[in-house]
Amino acid sequence: MNQPTAASTPRIAITLGEPAGIGPEIVAAIVAEGWPVELVCVGDANLLRERARLGGVELDVFDFEPDSPPRPSAAGHVLAIDCRLADESTPGVLNRANSGSVVATLERACDGCMSGEFAAMVTAPVHKGIINDAGIRFSGHTEFLADRAGAALPVMLLVAGDLRVALMTTHLALRDVANAIRPDRVRDTIGVLNDGLRNWFGIRDPRISVLGLNPHAGESGHLGTEELEIIEPVMTELRDDGLTLLGPLPADTAFTPHHLEQTDAVLAMYHDQGLPVLKHRGFGRAVNVTLGLPIIRTSVDHGTALDLAGTNRADTGSLRAALELAIDMQAHAAA
Repeated sequence: MNQPTAASTPRIAITLGEPAGIGPEIVAAIVAEGWPVELVCVGDANLLRERARLGGVELDVFDFEPDSPPRPSAAGHVLAIDCRLADESTPGVLNRANSGSVVATLERACDGCMSGEFAAMVTAPVHKGIINDAGIRFSGHTEFLADRAGAALPVMLLVAGDLRVALMTTHLALRDVANAIRPDRVRDTIGVLNDGLRNWFGIRDPRISVLGLNPHAGESGHLGTEELEIIEPVMTELRDDGLTLLGPLPADTAFTPHHLEQTDAVLAMYHDQGLPVLKHRGFGRAVNVTLGLPIIRTSVDHGTALDLAGTNRADTGSLRAALELAIDMQAHAAA
């Protein structure tokens, strides 16, 4: 992990996520360790203190003062922007009265990144269902942040060590995926992925493996024509523009060691084409990255885990990886 100098210490915002889930307690455990960047927790400060105590974590929480120069976070000390909950929060018990506060933490962190106050934001998991139950339309972090930041096309990238898997489509029913594979979407998604690998990951000439939609990548048109009619023509066009693209590759062979050695990222056509492989490789240590935003955003690869909340058994591995990757990404952006 690249280490920033004291003279240019980045500030990174971390949202607490769903207050009834494991987010506040894993955030407390991670920020208490001390980091070479300044961490600013965005959420209810008393909730953070309470979950730290519940987990046996020694953590002093201080008010964030934006005019103060950033300093590396010392062990046992963290700054917080206090977004108060509307009602009490019990581990494992959802309370829709607090959904507005959860959304407010995302707005504050995103706006801080947009203004340059923060170099990146890291998000703990939220519960989409309870937010919608509160009458707030919310389909997920990715779409919410894209709308807030004015991004036309957010692209989900999952990272597990040296394996990177991006998605052409995300949360679509399988029957709708084929209709979503349009030339403009293929072109724009590959462009966002290529730019993200260059700008945030420091890869000068990204090698992108593009999967086919159909079994055997269409078998020369015998098992589907999307590869011949849509994906391949766009890839040819982008290769002429200088991009390094491999495929379309059959999904059942693209993740073999031979192919992965030749690529920097795999672009899957739909959610369950790429993510089972990535989560098998690194579940609990994988990171969700939103490309296509004008800001850096990373997150955990898991949900709120209500059944683990308050038990002191939640794994902090994915949050740690998300924070480490955010630090690396901002270092590449600043280079």
